[in-house]
Amino acid sequence: MTRTTSDHAAESTSWMARFADYMFEASMPRVVREVRTEASSTFREVITDLESPMPAAFEREIARTLNGVGSELIPAETLMPAMMKRFGLAEEAFVDDGDKAVRQLQATCNHCPEVGRCWRAMRSDTSRESCRAFCPNADAFEEKAGTAA
Repeated sequence: MTRTTSDHAAESTSWMARFADYMFEASMPRVVREVRTEASSTFREVITDLESPMPAAFEREIARTLNGVGSELIPAETLMPAMMKRFGLAEEAFVDDGDKAVRQLQATCNHCPEVGRCWRAMRSDTSRESCRAFCPNADAFEEKAGTAA
């Protein structure tokens, strides 16, 4: 079979595209590390924005970074309100339970080992049921949602 110039061009384009994708993915740890250290205010804006789209590789690397020590994200401020919405709750849902109850929920959230997973879930349309699998406050949210209904 004779190969045409267009066959060769398509083959080299797909090879180059795969190589470019590989290089992009491989550079993500460094890109995130540099944004985090050299543009910390921008990094804080990125991690607290749960709505703006971003490349999957960048999102994955940020999520991995958020599970580390010294994360700039305060989960109770960014993630907990979004998680409460998944359970059909307003941010004020626990106010009547007193400051101690709210502080306990916030402390649990802030010490959660699944911050990166939660961050990615809150950025997507992850279901309430899926969130139950990893959120340490899920039982409290579920109970409150049941009494609020």
